[in-house]
Order: sequence, then C-alpha cells, then structure tokens
Amino acid sequence: MTNRSGILIAVGATVAGLLTAAPSPAAATGVAPHAAQLRWTDCGTTSYPKLQCSKVLTPLNHDVPSGRQITLALSRIPHTAKTSQGPLFVNPGGPGGSGLTMAGFVASSLPKDVAAQYDVIGFDPRGVGRSSPALDCVPKYFKPLRPDSVPQSLADERTNRERARNFAEECGRKYPDLLPYMDTVSAAKDLDVIRRATGAPKINYFGYSYGTYLGAVYAKLFPQRVRRLVLDSNVDPDGVWYEDNIGQNYAFDARQKAFAAWVAKHDETYRLGSDPAEVEAAWYRMRDAVRKQPAGMKVGPSELENTFLPGGYYNGYWPYLADAFAAYVNHKDQAALVAAYDRLGAVDAKGDNGYSVYAAVQCRDSRWPRNWNTWRNDTWKVHAKAPFFTWSNTWYNAPCASWPVEPLKPVQVSNHALPPVLLFQATEDAATPYEGGVTLHGRLRGSSLVVEQGGGNHGVTLSGNACLDKYLTDYLARGTVPRGAGSRANPDAMCAKSPDPKPLTVEAAKRAKRADSKGAALHGLLGFHS
Repeated sequence: MTNRSGILIAVGATVAGLLTAAPSPAAATGVAPHAAQLRWTDCGTTSYPKLQCSKVLTPLNHDVPSGRQITLALSRIPHTAKTSQGPLFVNPGGPGGSGLTMAGFVASSLPKDVAAQYDVIGFDPRGVGRSSPALDCVPKYFKPLRPDSVPQSLADERTNRERARNFAEECGRKYPDLLPYMDTVSAAKDLDVIRRATGAPKINYFGYSYGTYLGAVYAKLFPQRVRRLVLDSNVDPDGVWYEDNIGQNYAFDARQKAFAAWVAKHDETYRLGSDPAEVEAAWYRMRDAVRKQPAGMKVGPSELENTFLPGGYYNGYWPYLADAFAAYVNHKDQAALVAAYDRLGAVDAKGDNGYSVYAAVQCRDSRWPRNWNTWRNDTWKVHAKAPFFTWSNTWYNAPCASWPVEPLKPVQVSNHALPPVLLFQATEDAATPYEGGVTLHGRLRGSSLVVEQGGGNHGVTLSGNACLDKYLTDYLARGTVPRGAGSRANPDAMCAKSPDPKPLTVEAAKRAKRADSKGAALHGLLGFHS
C-alpha cells in the first residue's frame, strides 16, 4: 500500500503558491467555517501542462487548532465545463505516496467531458514530498547491499532486527514532535482542511490502495461532507495493519507463482522451463546464486526481491522481469539483472521519504506485537507456505515492533450515512487481497462492488480495462452505480480481466520505451510495497 521502489513519477516542477491559512477543522459538526481562498499558480509539466499548484496550512495537532501549523502541497487541473461538480480529490495510496502528479494523470485519463466537470485536486499528505516538514528518518536505508531478508541463523536475524530497531529510534530522535501526529485520522482531518480551503461544501474522492482506507476514515469522520466516493483496491479495515500484512504474504506468493506460470507458457521465448514449478525453482536458484555472489555487486537476495515484487502489483512488468531472469539464468548476464533492479527495485530519495511516512503512519495507526517472538513465529509459519515475500515484508514493517510512539485504536469505518459509494477490486490482487473489498463493501451500507474476475493487478481503473472504466465514468458523470441481487457479500457487477502481456519483441520493447501504457503510468504513480 506504499511505495518500496523509487520509480514514482515526480511532478517535474517546483510546487509554487502562497501559504494559505485554513480554518481549523470543526470535527464532524457539519458547520463549514469561512473558507480561506487558495492561490493557484502554474506548475505545468511536459505531461500535464495545465497543472496548477498551491499550498495550505493545517494544524499539526487538530485538537489544538491554534497551535503549530504544517504545510500541505496541492495540485490541480481546473474544470473547464460551464457547470462544475466540485473538487475531485485523488490519492495514490501509501501511506507515503505523493499525489501531486496524480491530479494530472486522472484528469487526462478520464473522458474529456467527465474530467471537464471537476477540479481534479492532488495533494501530498502530511510528511510527504512537497509538504513540509517532510520525513526522512534514515536516508539511503535501502541502499545495496542489504542483509538477506531470510535469516540463515539467529545472528542474521539479530542483524536485521537491529537494523529495524535503529530505524525506529532514528525516527524518534529526528521527529519527536511530528510522530504523535502521523496517522490516518490526522490525514483525514487534513483532507477536510483542504476541502474548506477550496470553499466546497462537499468533496468527491477517488483513492487507490491505502487511499481507500484514508477515504473510508474521512467518510466516517465527515459523512455529511461526502458527495461521491470511489475506492479502488481496498484495504481490509478489519486487519489494520499487522493482520493485513500477513494476508499479503500469501497473496504475493500466489502472484509470483502466476508469473512463473506465464514464463512457462512462453518457454519458447525464455527457455526457463515449460513447467511452472520448474520456472519457480529456477528463480529460487537464482536467489541462492546472488546470495553467494551478488549480481554486479549490487543485487543480492533482498534487492532481487525488491526487483520482482513490482510484478506482483502489475503484470505489465512481467516481460521486463522475465527478460532479466532469462538473461541471468541462461547467459550469466548480471548487467540485465542490475538494470531491472535500477528500474523497478532501487529506492531514491522520494522512496526514502515514502517509507518514512509509511512506517510513521502504520506504526501509529494501530497496535503491533511488541514481543519479537510473535513476529518470528508468525513469519516462519507463513514463510513455510509462502516464501517469496514473507520475511521481506516482516523486515519492512519491523520498525513497528520498536516504534517510539504509542499506537492509536483503529477507526471503525462502518457507515450507514453515505450516498452511494463505488468500490473496485480484482480477485487476485496481492497488495490488498480480494477479501478486503468484500469486507469494506459490507461495512459501507449502500456501496456497490465492481469486481475484475481473475485480475491480479493492484489498481484496476484507468489502466486499460474498458468495462471497469465505464462503471467509473458513469458514476463520476451521473452518480449511477450498479446494483446486484443478493447479499452485500456479493459483487454488484463483474468485468473480465485485462489480458495478460505478451513477451517483448525488439520492436515492442522500443515502443514501450517511447510510450508507456496507461497501466504502466498508473502503477508508476501507485508505487510498490505493502
């Protein structure tokens, strides 16, 4: 639900605009105080030349609205139709994902007549990106070579455990005043500050991944302020966050097996075996090989996991990963593996910031086990059945075992007071497994669930599936949702999955470099991990 990799697409321009003092939130009273006027300035990019930027102040502690203020960075593609449906706030997930470029992506991906009716507004949540202050607990925390995620001994385990503990301690040392207010409830209240700064009585909201949880929490706190709510690839609100991460481990292992099956299907191209089990065994042999001798002295087993994890989010990466996999196994080509890591697995400064916010929010949002034996026992139990990602995920979240701020109690997002809500979910999604969409569908009375049957990608709308996008655009244009028969445990509509990718020919690879597909553009924004 956040970005492990550093390939998030940057806004490409310095966020400009005046700091605008927004009134403090009035909890859920329904009273809209006088709105501060935002000042928007041009900050267009090559991809999104009409992008505008602004900033707004919000209380660090919403319980003390007259106290310290922090800055939120905003972006906007303004409406062009004569009649506006108001702001459409967009969020790519995380926690820790930057939403500034998301405004341009959504506005350009929707049908022109629909996008024209909205002010599409992106934002960097507190602590993220261009918002200030921005967190970076341990710069270059993911630089290679890192210890093997799967401990070969208790000493190996202690090394990784100490590394995670040091990260938590450093966050507490650098940001003691911020960490108590890095949480989803505070971010949701920030969203209402932005709403009031726009002068809108209600918001429209479109969130992916962790953005679904942020949207559901906002709707719980401010149900009377919700006009339309689109949630794509839904967090299970009952598992926040330790249980949800365990569920991911099984799901990502299944997606890695799906990748192996796809490679086996195209054995004439990759020559790694026609049996999926044979391909999977070759991948683990490659993992053993880079543990003994890292590829290019840069890609060891942990870096290899980072490289192939994006394939669990988006199968459009499979041809690139398979090419690197085959080059290494069949031709001992270490450079191909390093290039794949640099493209999909390496973490830059934006990734450092994203991970710091991820840890700060998830560790604060809910209680995590403090007894390390619980983590160890659960991890080995799951690893026995799902070895691809389990230990890697444990270490990614392990700072929460030592987090220096006491956890909050998760919000119960059940809601009977909303207008129709539209949910999207793929049945084979790994980052937010299918059960989460079903659970949230049950929690939000009156919601409609649209399912991509057999789909395995994380984030399914605006990525090339016309059936899914038709439901999305009908809802944004007219507020209509599908209504299925039966209980709230069942989908209201089904769409066939998007077709699997094909191996890259030389010409196809050239085309891919010239122009990424909608899916690649979306998943570059959503980022990777958890």
